[in-house]
Amino acid sequence: MSTAGQVIRCKAAVAWESGKPLSMEEVEVAPPQKDEVRIKILFTSLCHTDVYFWDAKGQNPLFPRILGHEAGGIVESVGEGVTDLKPGDHVLPIFTGECKECPHCLSEESNMCDLLRINTDRGEMINDGKSRFSINGKPIYHFLGTSTFSEYTVVHVGQVAKINPEAPLDKVCVLSCGMSTGFGATVNVAKPKKGQSVAIFGLGAVGLAAAEGARVSGASRIIGVDLNPSRFELAKNFGVTEFVNPKDHNKPVQEVIAEMTGGGVDRSVECTGSIQAMISAFECVHDGWGVAVLVGVPNKDDAFKTHPVNLLNERTLKGTFFGNYKPRTDIPAVVERYMNKELELDKFITHSVPFSEINKAFEYMLAGEGLRCVIRMDA
Repeated sequence: MSTAGQVIRCKAAVAWESGKPLSMEEVEVAPPQKDEVRIKILFTSLCHTDVYFWDAKGQNPLFPRILGHEAGGIVESVGEGVTDLKPGDHVLPIFTGECKECPHCLSEESNMCDLLRINTDRGEMINDGKSRFSINGKPIYHFLGTSTFSEYTVVHVGQVAKINPEAPLDKVCVLSCGMSTGFGATVNVAKPKKGQSVAIFGLGAVGLAAAEGARVSGASRIIGVDLNPSRFELAKNFGVTEFVNPKDHNKPVQEVIAEMTGGGVDRSVECTGSIQAMISAFECVHDGWGVAVLVGVPNKDDAFKTHPVNLLNERTLKGTFFGNYKPRTDIPAVVERYMNKELELDKFITHSVPFSEINKAFEYMLAGEGLRCVIRMDA
């Protein structure tokens, strides 16, 4: 493209300080350096993690910053050393990476790349410790290596998944974070067998993606657990068959589920980050074969306890990160599952706004309305 090697001026939504509405600014986006790719973002969506770091409570506040990490776009240009991407490729930028060389990337069992795993504190590029964004010569910090709330962004090649150009970017953009996290937690880690029962703790977007994974796996019973009964009706669209609100019972929810299922569910997936939900998710699985998977991110000082006999009685407790998907190797195949109509994504997208109204997406999320709001960059 004619802009290759040049600074691009474009619109970006900049977070200048915590909790204040994003401000639409003209930013300069430098050309990609070694092992980097510059991407024209076409669609991005808002995830809770963006709101968490915009609000910056309990985090290291880093401003001014361009947030955003769930997105789809087209490669505009590539830096030195990039061989597996070219201008025009359709891609999903991803908040974690795959260098393909470290022990984690070389392991079939891990997706926690030593070089590119998620780093919420880093505001610059790995290559030279500098930002590719600036306004009047003053740097603007990156977020998660993606910064998709900009018409153009620069991303390390290891954080870019090349996908089928036929895939609609306004739908598959949500696979670059939350949907893959929940779906993969079920299909890659909990691995329910056809006909088994699964409990999902937390029926937000990630929990419903986990339920979608249970539905695709052929689970016979999918029990949704949430403190908000207004979520139950929507969850039926994702295969959830029964609902439990812990507030409706005067005993621990794990005991309620054990009674409902004759001793416990076969698999459980915890998507809240609540310590109590983690304990319940583990203790509600059946002895002998039950597997519980933790997805939700706890507060930094949290700890939970359970009696060791729960493990000795042959229950398994696992954790997962990004659904155990390797970004470059595995995400293109998840896109194909959508293209083959195995996996439904449209029902996750409940709102859409033009880029100029990005703050509306924050309002929807803060009000607990809907699941995913897709932001149209060209509007």
